[in-house]
Amino acid sequence: MQPSGKIVVASQHYPPDTSTTAAIMAEIACRLAAGHEVVVLSGWPGALPASQTGPGKPRVVAIKNSLAGKAALVRRGVSELLFAARTFFALTRQLRRGDVVLTVTAPFMLPYAVVAAARFKGARSALILHDLFPDVLVMAGLLKPGSLVTRTMRAANGLMFRALNAVVTIGRDAERPLLSYSGMRRNKIRFIPNWATLVPTPRPVSSDNPFREAIAARFIVGLSGNLGFTHDPDIVFEAARLLKDEADIHFLLSGWGIGFERLKQLQAAASLPNVSFVGRVEDSELEAFLASADLWIIPYRKDVAGVSVPSRFYNLLAVGRPVVLVSEPEAEAALTVVENGLGWVVTPGRADQLADAIRAASRSDDGTIAARAVKAASRFDRTTAMNAYAALIDELLRNPDLSEQR
Repeated sequence: MQPSGKIVVASQHYPPDTSTTAAIMAEIACRLAAGHEVVVLSGWPGALPASQTGPGKPRVVAIKNSLAGKAALVRRGVSELLFAARTFFALTRQLRRGDVVLTVTAPFMLPYAVVAAARFKGARSALILHDLFPDVLVMAGLLKPGSLVTRTMRAANGLMFRALNAVVTIGRDAERPLLSYSGMRRNKIRFIPNWATLVPTPRPVSSDNPFREAIAARFIVGLSGNLGFTHDPDIVFEAARLLKDEADIHFLLSGWGIGFERLKQLQAAASLPNVSFVGRVEDSELEAFLASADLWIIPYRKDVAGVSVPSRFYNLLAVGRPVVLVSEPEAEAALTVVENGLGWVVTPGRADQLADAIRAASRSDDGTIAARAVKAASRFDRTTAMNAYAALIDELLRNPDLSEQR
């Protein structure tokens, strides 16, 4: 017998938005709707795709939301604050005692509003921790560690974590910074990693791949996806500069965000012969694009451990490619790389180490890495993750405080 109570999913990003967060939240909401009444409070305008509508699907309620670019920090902050406030009032209308509300750290002010509304209505709350704030902003250099804003956010976090019934982490490295808050308990934490959206199977490197055809180099280094404040575009470009005289290595870059704008500015000034850009790749072309490179880079700034986990990582493994990860060795993705022999981990800020790793990869004759990458990707399975989310929500519907159960 299913427990009573409905589930409300609060997320600024939801289809028709095509972002990774939107896809993750839609997958979770649809899985939960298989056994419960699910209402989604979405901040993304537009009609839902056909796959998200009909019987057995969540009911989606649009929340008025103005979308500002990531570079427009003041406008973005105001719009996100307004969205969080509107979501709070929408939740006070939707929630009843015994319901469960699930949210995510995008935007970072949303969880505070969600937890406050849940407490006010006697509902239970769970947070999917994609990024830990204010740590992400400190890491990006936007806040000072001891500033008034940072201290205020940490104090607010302490209250939020005390009130939350569960926190889902997507990386093992998140547990340590979470437990530094007095309101957080280990029994509230659930580790549910994200998953590969592509079927894990080796894709051979092919000369007729449409993304390789115009590149004469033997070895292609790829960079893909959103480059936000936590990423370091400069280290990628500096590594390309260090390797510009090695004609058999070429950099193929495609993505969006403030980091890619920086890369384009650097290339406009330097015109490196070993760097090419392609436009943002649509989902229908993603598999071909990821299969076009021999090696992929994920370039983080320092202090990434426990702060952010790259969701793109799992699809890179799914196509059977090695990766070079720029991060501390204790970060979740770095642990996975080292534990499974999937590539290289280099020190943030060390472009010389990144260039050396790329050079080593171009000369490597390890023919087993593709199989290891695919095997690792197969462990990050959508069905396993969905079942874990369903079990967590059922547990919350039956028992309000996980920290008292174990």
